[in-house]
Amino acid sequence: MRLGLRLFFGVFLIIGLAAFFVMRVFVAEVKPGVRQAMEATLVDTAHVLAALASDDLANGTIADGAFAQAVAQARRTPPQATISALRKHQFDYRIYVTDARGIVRYDSSGEALGRDYSRWNDVYRTLRGQYGARSSASSPQASADTVMYVAAPVLQHGPRGDRIIGVLTVAKANRTMAPVIRASQMEILRKGGLLLVLSALIGLATTAWLAAGIARLTRYARAVAAGEVVSPPAPRGDEIGTLGQALETMRRKLEGKDYVERYVQALTHEMKSPLAAIRGAAELLQEPLPDAERQRFAANIVEQGERLTTMIDKLLALAAVEQRGWLQQRERVAVDAWLQAVARDLQPVLAAGGVTFELAVPAPGMAVEGDGFLLQQALRNLLDNAIAFSPPGGLVTLAARRDGDDLRVEVADRGAGVPDYARESVFERFYSLPRADGRRSSGLGLPFVREVARLHGGAIALQPREGGGSLAVLRLPAA
Repeated sequence: MRLGLRLFFGVFLIIGLAAFFVMRVFVAEVKPGVRQAMEATLVDTAHVLAALASDDLANGTIADGAFAQAVAQARRTPPQATISALRKHQFDYRIYVTDARGIVRYDSSGEALGRDYSRWNDVYRTLRGQYGARSSASSPQASADTVMYVAAPVLQHGPRGDRIIGVLTVAKANRTMAPVIRASQMEILRKGGLLLVLSALIGLATTAWLAAGIARLTRYARAVAAGEVVSPPAPRGDEIGTLGQALETMRRKLEGKDYVERYVQALTHEMKSPLAAIRGAAELLQEPLPDAERQRFAANIVEQGERLTTMIDKLLALAAVEQRGWLQQRERVAVDAWLQAVARDLQPVLAAGGVTFELAVPAPGMAVEGDGFLLQQALRNLLDNAIAFSPPGGLVTLAARRDGDDLRVEVADRGAGVPDYARESVFERFYSLPRADGRRSSGLGLPFVREVARLHGGAIALQPREGGGSLAVLRLPAA
């Protein structure tokens, strides 16, 4: 199972189980909570009615007096109320009154007149000055259908204080509160279901956030392993961000170590030849020589020194480009302005080499995204190579056009061309071919161009031209 799914199920399981058990507790507590609220209401009702029935019970008219007539009137005119979408349209109370011995003297339902209720808990405890209440089955056949009875003392006020002369009990069937209980439980279940859905969405969002960070790290590691151009993971203020920065630091250190080893080996190998030439010329200059020979050997030392200087400068430029894992700076570079700027800079070199130059300026509006300075240096290297390998009076052309999603920049010359065996080798460091004047270059210009193309997500290739010469094609993603 993928890590993202594991995280999702883990988060959802934790939140879902917590929500489930909380819902169960709430649902289980609804019924006793509603009944406790109903009992508290019955207590208030019983005490109010006991005070209203006091005079009739003391006068012996409780069965047909004003109190009984008021209760009968209330039962004949049931309420018409809607409470939270629940309709109440009947009188749910049963009221009975006993005397001081517990004999029922009034019953709103008329079913218990004259009975002895002195042993029922509501009457028994109230007559003794305690809180009297009970919950009993409505009938022996319906033990699950219970009725709640709450009593209050009927007091007679006198000069010697209050005296209990009876008990008034208010009864209410628990089933009358069943719709309220069911409605509350359903509301809890609905809100609980919403909570579960919300927890699933939170789990999904959290998982997607974590999985996205891990996926970015994975893609970055694979791209680094494949040698692709890739920017380091975006900074994050969590452990994934710390891991990404640690991976980038590790990559730089590993690449830097290997890079230094390769360059030290290549540089020492390439420096042997000019240093040997300088050493040999210096040794010969210590001997008596004709002036012509002395000048020739001195010029050789200067030439080899310039070769070393050029090699070191180009090597430093190439090293700076190769050490970039990605482009730190991007800008929109207009292609026409880019080509024209490079062509202007090359005018002295063209004049010195006696080479004809043609520029096919592309239509305005074409552009690339990248580092303008590096792009100029890369194109300058391509044109330097074309001029160096062109014979006197040769023609070098520079053109650019749109090719699908890419920009195709072409540098063409009519020199000796590149042999098939060397077409890929020329992009390796220090590999060079004889120029038109017989000298060799540093072998670092085309590797520099290749690295710049790589940083921009492009490519460089050399192709033979019909009729002689070479065609260098630089492809870059068009903006």
